[in-house]
Amino acid sequence: MRTFVLSVFLGISCMLPVRALSVGQSRPSPTPDCRIQAVDYRGWHAQQLSNQWIQLTAVPQNGGRLMQVEFAGHFFLFVNPKYAGKYLPPTSGQWFNYGGDKIWLLPEGNNDEQHWAGNSDILDDGPFSFRILSQGQRCEIELTSPTDPQTGIQFTRTIAISADSPRIQFHVSMKNVTGHTIEWSMQSVSQYDTADPASQSRRNPDFWTFIPANPHSSYLNRYHVRFGPAENPAASVREDGLFALHYVHVAEEFWLDSTAGWLAVVDGSTHFAMIERFHYDENKSYPGKASIIFWTNGPEMRLNAHGEAALSGDDEGQPPYYQEAEINSPLCRLSPGAACSLDTEWFPTRAGDEFQDATEAGIISQPLRATYLDNGKVKLFGSFGVFFAGRLIAHFYNEHGAGLGTLAVADVNPTKLASLNAEIMPPGKPARVSLHLQDAKGLDHGSLGEIQITRESLQ
Repeated sequence: MRTFVLSVFLGISCMLPVRALSVGQSRPSPTPDCRIQAVDYRGWHAQQLSNQWIQLTAVPQNGGRLMQVEFAGHFFLFVNPKYAGKYLPPTSGQWFNYGGDKIWLLPEGNNDEQHWAGNSDILDDGPFSFRILSQGQRCEIELTSPTDPQTGIQFTRTIAISADSPRIQFHVSMKNVTGHTIEWSMQSVSQYDTADPASQSRRNPDFWTFIPANPHSSYLNRYHVRFGPAENPAASVREDGLFALHYVHVAEEFWLDSTAGWLAVVDGSTHFAMIERFHYDENKSYPGKASIIFWTNGPEMRLNAHGEAALSGDDEGQPPYYQEAEINSPLCRLSPGAACSLDTEWFPTRAGDEFQDATEAGIISQPLRATYLDNGKVKLFGSFGVFFAGRLIAHFYNEHGAGLGTLAVADVNPTKLASLNAEIMPPGKPARVSLHLQDAKGLDHGSLGEIQITRESLQ
Protein backbone atom coordinates (compact mmCIF):
# COMPACT_ATOMS: atom_id res chain seq x y z
CA MET A 1 0.00 0.00 0.00
CA ARG A 2 1.22 3.42 -0.80
CA THR A 3 1.51 5.68 2.21
CA PHE A 4 1.61 9.39 1.89
CA VAL A 5 4.65 10.82 3.63
CA LEU A 6 4.64 14.29 5.09
CA SER A 7 7.93 16.11 4.76
CA VAL A 8 7.49 19.61 6.10
CA PHE A 9 10.03 22.14 7.22
CA LEU A 10 8.68 24.94 9.37
CA GLY A 11 10.93 27.84 10.21
CA ILE A 12 8.62 29.90 12.35
CA SER A 13 8.50 31.03 15.93
CA CYS A 14 5.90 29.81 18.39
CA MET A 15 4.29 33.26 18.35
CA LEU A 16 3.22 32.99 14.71
CA PRO A 17 0.17 31.04 13.48
CA VAL A 18 0.95 27.61 12.08
CA ARG A 19 -0.67 26.49 8.86
CA ALA A 20 -2.04 22.93 8.96
CA LEU A 21 -0.22 20.53 6.65
CA SER A 22 -1.75 17.67 4.69
CA VAL A 23 -0.96 13.97 4.79
CA GLY A 24 -2.15 12.30 1.61
CA GLN A 25 -5.38 13.66 0.24
CA SER A 26 -7.35 16.24 2.15
CA ARG A 27 -10.36 15.06 4.10
CA PRO A 28 -13.66 14.84 2.22
CA SER A 29 -15.72 17.98 1.89
CA PRO A 30 -18.08 18.12 4.83
CA THR A 31 -21.72 17.30 4.25
CA PRO A 32 -24.31 18.48 6.75
CA ASP A 33 -26.18 15.26 7.38
CA CYS A 34 -26.16 11.52 7.61
CA ARG A 35 -29.12 9.61 6.22
CA ILE A 36 -31.18 6.43 6.64
CA GLN A 37 -32.87 4.77 3.71
CA ALA A 38 -34.41 1.47 2.70
CA VAL A 39 -32.25 -0.44 0.20
CA ASP A 40 -32.03 -3.81 -1.47
CA TYR A 41 -28.85 -5.54 -0.28
CA ARG A 42 -27.97 -8.79 -2.03
CA GLY A 43 -31.68 -9.64 -2.22
CA TRP A 44 -32.56 -8.64 1.35
CA HIS A 45 -34.89 -5.81 2.36
CA ALA A 46 -32.36 -3.74 4.28
CA GLN A 47 -31.89 -0.39 5.97
CA GLN A 48 -28.78 1.67 5.31
CA LEU A 49 -27.17 4.33 7.53
CA SER A 50 -24.60 6.46 5.73
CA ASN A 51 -22.52 9.60 5.91
CA GLN A 52 -19.54 10.88 3.94
CA TRP A 53 -17.32 8.25 5.55
CA ILE A 54 -19.25 5.05 6.03
CA GLN A 55 -22.23 2.89 5.07
CA LEU A 56 -23.92 0.45 7.45
CA THR A 57 -26.41 -2.10 6.17
CA ALA A 58 -28.86 -3.73 8.61
CA VAL A 59 -31.29 -6.56 7.83
CA PRO A 60 -33.98 -6.45 10.57
CA GLN A 61 -35.77 -9.64 9.48
CA ASN A 62 -32.68 -11.85 9.84
CA GLY A 63 -32.16 -11.59 13.58
CA GLY A 64 -31.66 -7.82 13.50
CA ARG A 65 -28.22 -8.24 11.96
CA LEU A 66 -25.85 -5.49 10.97
CA MET A 67 -24.95 -7.28 7.77
CA GLN A 68 -22.19 -5.08 6.38
CA VAL A 69 -19.91 -2.14 7.15
CA GLU A 70 -18.33 -0.31 4.20
CA PHE A 71 -15.58 2.23 4.79
CA ALA A 72 -13.56 3.91 2.02
CA GLY A 73 -14.55 1.13 -0.38
CA HIS A 74 -13.57 -1.66 2.02
CA PHE A 75 -16.13 -4.24 3.25
CA PHE A 76 -15.34 -5.51 6.75
CA LEU A 77 -17.94 -8.18 7.49
CA PHE A 78 -18.45 -11.70 6.19
CA VAL A 79 -21.70 -12.27 4.28
CA ASN A 80 -22.44 -15.93 3.66
CA PRO A 81 -23.13 -16.38 -0.07
CA LYS A 82 -24.98 -19.60 0.75
CA TYR A 83 -27.80 -17.61 2.40
CA ALA A 84 -27.52 -14.26 0.63
CA GLY A 85 -30.98 -12.72 0.15
CA LYS A 86 -32.70 -15.57 1.99
CA TYR A 87 -34.73 -15.79 5.16
CA LEU A 88 -35.27 -19.15 6.83
CA PRO A 89 -37.58 -19.34 9.86
CA PRO A 90 -36.03 -20.27 13.23
CA THR A 91 -35.45 -23.94 13.92
CA SER A 92 -33.74 -25.67 16.82
CA GLY A 93 -32.18 -28.29 14.57
CA GLN A 94 -30.01 -26.09 12.37
CA TRP A 95 -28.05 -22.83 12.35
CA PHE A 96 -28.46 -20.49 9.40
CA ASN A 97 -25.29 -18.45 9.47
CA TYR A 98 -26.09 -15.38 7.38
CA GLY A 99 -22.92 -13.60 8.50
CA GLY A 100 -22.67 -9.99 9.67
CA ASP A 101 -22.84 -8.84 13.28
CA LYS A 102 -25.46 -9.84 15.87
CA ILE A 103 -26.24 -10.29 19.57
CA TRP A 104 -26.03 -13.67 21.29
CA LEU A 105 -26.33 -15.05 24.82
CA LEU A 106 -23.89 -16.69 27.20
CA PRO A 107 -23.33 -19.19 28.68
CA GLU A 108 -23.88 -21.46 25.69
CA GLY A 109 -24.76 -25.12 25.95
CA ASN A 110 -27.66 -27.53 26.29
CA ASN A 111 -26.99 -28.69 29.86
CA ASP A 112 -29.99 -26.96 31.44
CA GLU A 113 -32.22 -23.88 31.23
CA GLN A 114 -29.35 -21.69 32.41
CA HIS A 115 -27.48 -22.35 29.14
CA TRP A 116 -28.41 -21.06 25.69
CA ALA A 117 -28.68 -23.84 23.13
CA GLY A 118 -28.23 -21.44 20.25
CA ASN A 119 -28.85 -22.55 16.66
CA SER A 120 -31.40 -20.53 14.70
CA ASP A 121 -33.77 -19.69 17.51
CA ILE A 122 -35.91 -16.57 17.92
CA LEU A 123 -33.06 -14.40 19.21
CA ASP A 124 -30.62 -15.41 16.48
CA ASP A 125 -32.98 -15.71 13.54
CA GLY A 126 -36.32 -14.15 14.44
CA PRO A 127 -37.59 -11.01 12.68
CA PHE A 128 -36.68 -7.88 14.65
CA SER A 129 -38.83 -4.75 14.53
CA PHE A 130 -37.22 -1.65 13.03
CA ARG A 131 -37.59 2.01 14.00
CA ILE A 132 -35.78 5.23 13.06
CA LEU A 133 -34.95 7.24 16.17
CA SER A 134 -33.19 10.19 14.56
CA GLN A 135 -31.64 11.42 11.34
CA GLY A 136 -29.73 14.49 10.28
CA GLN A 137 -26.68 15.34 12.38
CA ARG A 138 -27.11 11.98 14.12
CA CYS A 139 -28.65 8.87 12.55
CA GLU A 140 -29.90 6.20 14.92
CA ILE A 141 -32.00 3.09 14.39
CA GLU A 142 -33.59 0.70 16.86
CA LEU A 143 -33.88 -3.07 16.35
CA THR A 144 -36.05 -5.03 18.80
CA SER A 145 -36.25 -8.82 19.02
CA PRO A 146 -39.33 -10.90 19.69
CA THR A 147 -39.71 -12.01 23.31
CA ASP A 148 -38.08 -15.41 23.75
CA PRO A 149 -40.06 -17.77 26.02
CA GLN A 150 -37.10 -20.19 26.23
CA THR A 151 -34.55 -17.75 27.71
CA GLY A 152 -36.97 -15.11 29.00
CA ILE A 153 -35.05 -12.39 27.13
CA GLN A 154 -35.88 -9.55 24.76
CA PHE A 155 -33.10 -7.57 23.06
CA THR A 156 -33.35 -3.94 21.99
CA ARG A 157 -30.36 -2.68 20.03
CA THR A 158 -29.63 0.80 18.77
CA ILE A 159 -27.00 1.56 16.12
CA ALA A 160 -25.93 5.15 15.51
CA ILE A 161 -23.53 7.26 13.46
CA SER A 162 -23.03 11.02 13.32
CA ALA A 163 -22.60 13.21 10.27
CA ASP A 164 -18.97 14.11 10.93
CA SER A 165 -17.05 10.85 11.58
CA PRO A 166 -16.98 7.12 10.81
CA ARG A 167 -17.48 6.18 14.49
CA ILE A 168 -20.25 3.61 15.04
CA GLN A 169 -22.02 3.45 18.40
CA PHE A 170 -24.00 0.46 19.72
CA HIS A 171 -26.29 0.19 22.71
CA VAL A 172 -27.94 -3.13 23.61
CA SER A 173 -30.56 -3.62 26.28
CA MET A 174 -31.35 -7.13 27.58
CA LYS A 175 -34.72 -7.27 29.35
CA ASN A 176 -36.23 -9.98 31.52
CA VAL A 177 -39.74 -10.59 30.18
CA THR A 178 -40.58 -13.39 32.64
CA GLY A 179 -42.05 -13.39 36.13
CA HIS A 180 -38.92 -14.84 37.75
CA THR A 181 -35.25 -13.94 38.16
CA ILE A 182 -32.86 -14.94 35.38
CA GLU A 183 -29.13 -14.54 34.73
CA TRP A 184 -27.41 -14.14 31.35
CA SER A 185 -24.54 -12.41 29.62
CA MET A 186 -25.04 -10.84 26.21
CA GLN A 187 -22.45 -11.03 23.49
CA SER A 188 -21.67 -8.81 20.51
CA VAL A 189 -20.59 -11.22 17.75
CA SER A 190 -18.88 -9.74 14.69
CA GLN A 191 -17.94 -12.00 11.78
CA TYR A 192 -15.03 -10.49 9.83
CA ASP A 193 -14.31 -11.56 6.27
CA THR A 194 -10.98 -13.43 6.20
CA ALA A 195 -10.98 -14.50 2.55
CA ASP A 196 -8.10 -13.31 0.38
CA PRO A 197 -9.13 -9.99 -1.24
CA ALA A 198 -7.52 -11.22 -4.47
CA SER A 199 -9.45 -14.51 -4.47
CA GLN A 200 -12.42 -15.42 -2.29
CA SER A 201 -11.51 -19.11 -2.63
CA ARG A 202 -8.34 -18.64 -0.55
CA ARG A 203 -7.47 -17.56 2.99
CA ASN A 204 -6.28 -14.02 3.58
CA PRO A 205 -2.60 -14.62 4.42
CA ASP A 206 -2.21 -11.40 6.44
CA PHE A 207 -5.26 -11.10 8.70
CA TRP A 208 -4.60 -10.36 12.39
CA THR A 209 -6.39 -9.68 15.65
CA PHE A 210 -4.82 -7.95 18.66
CA ILE A 211 -5.85 -7.26 22.23
CA PRO A 212 -3.87 -6.44 25.39
CA ALA A 213 -3.54 -9.61 27.44
CA ASN A 214 -4.32 -9.33 31.14
CA PRO A 215 -0.99 -9.27 33.05
CA HIS A 216 -2.85 -10.81 36.03
CA SER A 217 -4.83 -13.27 33.93
CA SER A 218 -6.70 -16.21 35.44
CA TYR A 219 -5.65 -18.28 32.42
CA LEU A 220 -2.36 -20.18 32.37
CA ASN A 221 -1.00 -18.60 29.17
CA ARG A 222 -2.93 -15.33 29.64
CA TYR A 223 -5.47 -16.83 27.22
CA HIS A 224 -7.45 -20.06 27.15
CA VAL A 225 -7.97 -22.37 24.17
CA ARG A 226 -11.62 -23.33 24.64
CA PHE A 227 -11.91 -25.35 21.43
CA GLY A 228 -9.36 -26.70 18.96
CA PRO A 229 -5.69 -27.69 19.24
CA ALA A 230 -4.01 -26.30 22.35
CA GLU A 231 -0.73 -25.74 20.53
CA ASN A 232 -1.33 -23.25 17.75
CA PRO A 233 1.59 -21.10 16.58
CA ALA A 234 -0.89 -18.61 15.13
CA ALA A 235 -1.73 -17.39 18.65
CA SER A 236 0.77 -15.86 21.07
CA VAL A 237 1.35 -13.10 23.60
CA ARG A 238 4.00 -10.69 22.32
CA GLU A 239 6.74 -9.22 24.47
CA ASP A 240 4.80 -5.95 24.66
CA GLY A 241 1.84 -7.79 26.21
CA LEU A 242 -0.42 -7.86 23.16
CA PHE A 243 -2.23 -11.10 22.38
CA ALA A 244 -1.77 -11.58 18.63
CA LEU A 245 -3.86 -13.99 16.56
CA HIS A 246 -2.93 -14.66 12.94
CA TYR A 247 -5.95 -16.11 11.12
CA VAL A 248 -5.50 -19.69 9.94
CA HIS A 249 -8.26 -21.80 8.45
CA VAL A 250 -9.02 -24.12 11.35
CA ALA A 251 -11.87 -24.09 13.86
CA GLU A 252 -10.55 -22.75 17.15
CA GLU A 253 -11.85 -20.64 20.04
CA PHE A 254 -9.75 -18.42 22.31
CA TRP A 255 -10.95 -16.88 25.57
CA LEU A 256 -9.29 -13.82 27.11
CA ASP A 257 -9.94 -11.98 30.36
CA SER A 258 -8.62 -8.71 28.96
CA THR A 259 -9.40 -5.58 30.97
CA ALA A 260 -8.09 -3.01 28.46
CA GLY A 261 -11.43 -2.21 26.83
CA TRP A 262 -10.45 -2.58 23.16
CA LEU A 263 -9.60 -5.07 20.45
CA ALA A 264 -8.13 -4.52 16.99
CA VAL A 265 -8.89 -6.36 13.76
CA VAL A 266 -6.25 -5.65 11.11
CA ASP A 267 -6.29 -6.70 7.46
CA GLY A 268 -2.65 -6.49 6.45
CA SER A 269 -3.46 -7.27 2.81
CA THR A 270 -5.59 -4.15 2.32
CA HIS A 271 -4.25 -2.06 5.24
CA PHE A 272 -7.66 -1.49 6.81
CA ALA A 273 -8.38 -1.90 10.51
CA MET A 274 -11.32 -1.85 12.89
CA ILE A 275 -11.04 -1.03 16.59
CA GLU A 276 -13.88 -2.25 18.82
CA ARG A 277 -14.12 -0.53 22.20
CA PHE A 278 -16.01 -1.70 25.28
CA HIS A 279 -16.12 -1.04 29.02
CA TYR A 280 -14.68 -3.68 31.32
CA ASP A 281 -16.33 -3.78 34.75
CA GLU A 282 -13.83 -5.09 37.30
CA ASN A 283 -16.53 -5.37 39.97
CA LYS A 284 -18.67 -7.87 38.06
CA SER A 285 -18.31 -11.49 36.94
CA TYR A 286 -17.91 -12.53 33.31
CA PRO A 287 -18.96 -15.91 31.88
CA GLY A 288 -15.99 -18.23 32.30
CA LYS A 289 -14.05 -15.06 33.28
CA ALA A 290 -13.82 -14.15 29.58
CA SER A 291 -14.44 -10.58 28.46
CA ILE A 292 -13.42 -11.39 24.87
CA ILE A 293 -13.71 -14.50 22.70
CA PHE A 294 -12.17 -15.05 19.26
CA TRP A 295 -13.35 -17.79 16.92
CA THR A 296 -11.45 -18.72 13.77
CA ASN A 297 -13.64 -20.59 11.33
CA GLY A 298 -12.41 -23.58 9.40
CA PRO A 299 -12.35 -27.40 9.48
CA GLU A 300 -12.80 -28.87 12.95
CA MET A 301 -10.25 -31.29 14.37
CA ARG A 302 -12.01 -34.20 16.06
CA LEU A 303 -11.47 -37.85 16.92
CA ASN A 304 -13.38 -40.29 14.74
CA ALA A 305 -15.00 -43.54 15.89
CA HIS A 306 -11.65 -45.32 15.57
CA GLY A 307 -9.86 -42.86 17.85
CA GLU A 308 -8.02 -41.20 14.97
CA ALA A 309 -7.74 -37.45 14.43
CA ALA A 310 -9.66 -36.11 11.48
CA LEU A 311 -10.65 -32.75 10.03
CA SER A 312 -14.32 -32.15 9.35
CA GLY A 313 -15.95 -29.46 7.23
CA ASP A 314 -19.56 -28.70 6.53
CA ASP A 315 -21.78 -30.95 4.40
CA GLU A 316 -20.95 -29.09 1.21
CA GLY A 317 -17.18 -28.98 1.49
CA GLN A 318 -14.75 -26.36 2.76
CA PRO A 319 -16.07 -24.09 5.55
CA PRO A 320 -16.12 -20.38 4.69
CA TYR A 321 -13.38 -17.94 5.65
CA TYR A 322 -14.32 -15.74 8.58
CA GLN A 323 -13.26 -14.89 12.11
CA GLU A 324 -15.46 -13.82 14.99
CA ALA A 325 -14.62 -11.10 17.49
CA GLU A 326 -16.96 -11.47 20.46
CA ILE A 327 -17.36 -8.92 23.24
CA ASN A 328 -19.05 -10.26 26.38
CA SER A 329 -21.04 -8.29 28.92
CA PRO A 330 -20.77 -9.12 32.62
CA LEU A 331 -23.34 -11.61 33.87
CA CYS A 332 -26.61 -9.79 34.54
CA ARG A 333 -28.92 -11.09 37.24
CA LEU A 334 -32.30 -9.63 36.31
CA SER A 335 -35.48 -9.55 38.36
CA PRO A 336 -38.79 -9.56 36.42
CA GLY A 337 -39.01 -6.54 34.12
CA ALA A 338 -35.42 -5.45 34.81
CA ALA A 339 -32.82 -4.82 32.11
CA CYS A 340 -29.08 -4.35 31.74
CA SER A 341 -27.09 -2.91 28.85
CA LEU A 342 -23.91 -3.26 26.80
CA ASP A 343 -22.32 -0.26 25.08
CA THR A 344 -19.64 -0.60 22.42
CA GLU A 345 -18.05 1.59 19.75
CA TRP A 346 -16.35 0.77 16.45
CA PHE A 347 -13.70 2.89 14.74
CA PRO A 348 -12.71 1.97 11.18
CA THR A 349 -9.38 3.38 10.01
CA ARG A 350 -6.25 2.61 7.98
CA ALA A 351 -3.31 0.49 9.13
CA GLY A 352 0.35 0.26 8.24
CA ASP A 353 2.61 -2.75 7.88
CA GLU A 354 2.85 -3.13 11.66
CA PHE A 355 0.49 -2.80 14.61
CA GLN A 356 1.89 -1.46 17.88
CA ASP A 357 -0.98 -0.11 19.96
CA ALA A 358 -4.33 1.68 20.03
CA THR A 359 -5.35 4.84 21.88
CA GLU A 360 -8.57 6.83 22.02
CA ALA A 361 -7.31 8.88 19.07
CA GLY A 362 -6.25 6.11 16.71
CA ILE A 363 -3.89 3.20 16.12
CA ILE A 364 -0.12 3.29 16.16
CA SER A 365 1.70 1.58 13.33
CA GLN A 366 5.12 3.16 13.90
CA PRO A 367 5.48 4.86 17.31
CA LEU A 368 6.18 8.56 17.61
CA ARG A 369 9.87 9.54 17.67
CA ALA A 370 11.31 13.00 18.19
CA THR A 371 14.89 14.17 17.75
CA TYR A 372 16.69 17.50 18.04
CA LEU A 373 18.52 18.59 14.91
CA ASP A 374 21.62 20.77 14.80
CA ASN A 375 19.57 23.73 13.52
CA GLY A 376 17.40 23.74 16.66
CA LYS A 377 14.40 22.13 14.99
CA VAL A 378 12.72 18.95 16.17
CA LYS A 379 12.14 16.09 13.76
CA LEU A 380 8.90 14.14 14.34
CA PHE A 381 8.41 10.69 12.88
CA GLY A 382 5.62 8.10 13.14
CA SER A 383 2.75 6.36 11.38
CA PHE A 384 -0.86 6.40 12.60
CA GLY A 385 -4.41 5.50 11.68
CA VAL A 386 -6.75 8.15 13.09
CA PHE A 387 -10.38 7.84 14.16
CA PHE A 388 -11.52 11.38 13.35
CA ALA A 389 -10.78 13.95 10.65
CA GLY A 390 -8.86 16.93 11.92
CA ARG A 391 -5.28 17.89 12.78
CA LEU A 392 -2.32 16.41 14.57
CA ILE A 393 -1.20 18.84 17.25
CA ALA A 394 2.22 18.62 18.94
CA HIS A 395 2.18 19.57 22.65
CA PHE A 396 5.59 20.58 23.99
CA TYR A 397 6.78 20.44 27.64
CA ASN A 398 10.03 21.46 29.33
CA GLU A 399 12.11 19.27 31.63
CA HIS A 400 9.96 20.32 34.61
CA GLY A 401 6.69 19.35 32.90
CA ALA A 402 5.53 22.89 32.19
CA GLY A 403 3.68 23.38 28.92
CA LEU A 404 5.55 25.47 26.34
CA GLY A 405 2.86 25.62 23.65
CA THR A 406 1.42 23.67 20.76
CA LEU A 407 1.98 23.49 17.02
CA ALA A 408 -0.30 22.10 14.32
CA VAL A 409 1.59 19.46 12.38
CA ALA A 410 -0.79 17.95 9.80
CA ASP A 411 -4.29 17.60 8.45
CA VAL A 412 -5.41 13.98 8.75
CA ASN A 413 -8.48 11.86 8.07
CA PRO A 414 -9.40 8.24 8.83
CA THR A 415 -9.34 7.10 5.19
CA LYS A 416 -5.58 7.72 4.83
CA LEU A 417 -2.67 6.45 6.87
CA ALA A 418 -0.94 9.43 8.47
CA SER A 419 2.79 8.92 7.87
CA LEU A 420 4.58 11.71 9.66
CA ASN A 421 8.07 12.93 8.80
CA ALA A 422 8.28 16.61 9.77
CA GLU A 423 10.85 19.14 10.93
CA ILE A 424 9.45 21.95 13.08
CA MET A 425 10.81 24.81 15.13
CA PRO A 426 9.43 24.15 18.63
CA PRO A 427 8.49 26.76 21.22
CA GLY A 428 11.24 27.23 23.82
CA LYS A 429 13.52 24.31 24.69
CA PRO A 430 11.18 21.32 25.09
CA ALA A 431 12.27 18.06 26.64
CA ARG A 432 9.10 16.16 25.85
CA VAL A 433 6.39 16.10 23.16
CA SER A 434 2.94 14.56 22.94
CA LEU A 435 1.05 14.19 19.65
CA HIS A 436 -2.71 14.79 19.93
CA LEU A 437 -5.60 14.40 17.51
CA GLN A 438 -7.93 17.41 17.32
CA ASP A 439 -11.09 17.05 15.26
CA ALA A 440 -12.58 19.62 12.88
CA LYS A 441 -14.59 21.17 15.74
CA GLY A 442 -11.47 21.66 17.84
CA LEU A 443 -12.20 18.78 20.25
CA ASP A 444 -9.11 17.00 21.57
CA HIS A 445 -9.41 13.20 21.24
CA GLY A 446 -6.22 12.39 23.12
CA SER A 447 -2.66 11.39 22.45
CA LEU A 448 -1.12 9.11 19.84
CA GLY A 449 2.14 9.03 21.75
CA GLU A 450 4.21 10.97 24.28
CA ILE A 451 8.02 10.73 24.35
CA GLN A 452 11.24 12.42 25.41
CA ILE A 453 13.00 14.38 22.69
CA THR A 454 16.43 12.90 22.08
CA ARG A 455 19.49 13.89 20.12
CA GLU A 456 19.90 10.47 18.61
CA SER A 457 19.88 9.96 14.87
CA LEU A 458 16.73 8.59 13.26
CA GLN A 459 18.82 6.63 10.75
